[in-house]
Amino acid sequence: MTANDSNRFSTYTTASAGSGSDSKNGDAKKDLWSSMLDSVASGKRLPEKNIIMLGGTVDSQREFFESLSATEVRRTLDRQVSRLPPVANSFALGYTYYDVLDADQEDTLARISLYTLTSPSPAFASLLQPLLTPQSIPNTLIVVLLDWSQPWKWMRQLRDWILLLRTVLVSLSNECKGTMEELMVSWRERGRGGGINLDGTSAIPGADPVASLPLGPGEWEDALGLPLCVVCQNAEKMEYLEKTQGWKEEEFDVVLQFMRTILLRHGASLIYTTPSTPSQLPSLIHSSLGIHSLLKKHPLKHNVIDRDKIVVPPNWDSWGKIRVLREGFDVELASTAWAVDLQQSLGESNTNGADDGDLQSNGEQGYGHLPPEGSAVDLYEAAVPDPTMDALHRAGRMVLSNRLEVETTETQVFLGQQLKVLEAYRQKHEAMLREEARSRNGKPSHEDYYNGLNPEPKVLEHIGPVQFNMGGIQVDADDMVQRLKERQTYDSNPPSPDSRDDTPQMDTENLQAFFQGLMTRRGGSGN
Repeated sequence: MTANDSNRFSTYTTASAGSGSDSKNGDAKKDLWSSMLDSVASGKRLPEKNIIMLGGTVDSQREFFESLSATEVRRTLDRQVSRLPPVANSFALGYTYYDVLDADQEDTLARISLYTLTSPSPAFASLLQPLLTPQSIPNTLIVVLLDWSQPWKWMRQLRDWILLLRTVLVSLSNECKGTMEELMVSWRERGRGGGINLDGTSAIPGADPVASLPLGPGEWEDALGLPLCVVCQNAEKMEYLEKTQGWKEEEFDVVLQFMRTILLRHGASLIYTTPSTPSQLPSLIHSSLGIHSLLKKHPLKHNVIDRDKIVVPPNWDSWGKIRVLREGFDVELASTAWAVDLQQSLGESNTNGADDGDLQSNGEQGYGHLPPEGSAVDLYEAAVPDPTMDALHRAGRMVLSNRLEVETTETQVFLGQQLKVLEAYRQKHEAMLREEARSRNGKPSHEDYYNGLNPEPKVLEHIGPVQFNMGGIQVDADDMVQRLKERQTYDSNPPSPDSRDDTPQMDTENLQAFFQGLMTRRGGSGN
């Protein structure tokens, strides 16, 4: 028992005595495994990309997310489509994410985090600032959502969002600003002939990636520091504008020319989308984030012909191409006018309130506010007017006041004015009647009829036929008078003696006077 104990103790001590070299080897093996595990973990770590989605509504933001992630859903073994992550965008800054899969739906290329904001209120600037760091800036894309249901608001909405972004970007650290400058330098060269493709690779193998075409007029005049993409949703509503608002190709072209001119100053891209219709939106967004399939190429093609499928990639457009779309558009004026809008502060172009008459939804500037002189917003809204505005709003948009829209007068003053008007009409009417009476060649005037001197023409028109009962026989007075007149005419021109009969003559004058008295007697008719 004791021996065993001693052996057991000696064994422990012996092992302990030789543990110096063994512990070193164990630590080395541990470090080796740790480094191997770290390398494998880092190799499988997904590239993280960010999209800051501005504008739209809760529903339109969800549609945008679904249009990007619908093709990225991996099918499981039971043939059921896996559910998409929930979208939390009901309050202030929202969030969701999705994984970008390769063409074989097996490999994951990147994970995209979407941050959503529906209102350009200055109070939300502090929510965007933490999203922009020196590490996240090279992997971030700004997306602004617009809707074809209200294209007349696009320029105002786009201005408010860009002013909010500039407020956020100016407040960043110097390290972040340096990173944005480097990012913009690389973006100016992407997609330009002889330079760099949108994915950052050389456009021509073996060519100098720095050599590229020079910038044209109006290009990259106001770089934001981050790549920008504007998505105009619900392009199918163009037909509604044609049927209800009378829009023609000219109106659609003017909208497109304004948008292309403004976005050219920021080096931004533009695309029109329609729900449930395939588009180049995933290719445009993913290529802007530097995500490309390893198995299948998805070339991004421009399209400025099909009005509901417009695609303008970054660094593709120019003033010359914009002018070709339709003659008469002053691209230089629109570009310089946009610089006037960007000189405003966010507070000048955005007013918080709930009055639907002056302020619009989502924090937009109301129509009561006067745009600055030479503003692109003013030019755009003059070319693309809001059909819901009546003449009163158009007249009142230039002056902001608290006066009533309609000024009323006192009741007695109003009635006195109307009495003068009625008196003037009465005098004019009487003068016209007197003139008509004089033109009747001696016939009685209307005063005579009014005084009853000769009531026949007027009174008989209102009395109507007069009948009375004579010996049980209904006699028409008008018919009797007419017969008496004919009889009198006959008596004044008697026939020859040979043709006369022996019938005694009646006193026609007395009979005529009798019946005439019956018709002119007040009361009208007899029984």
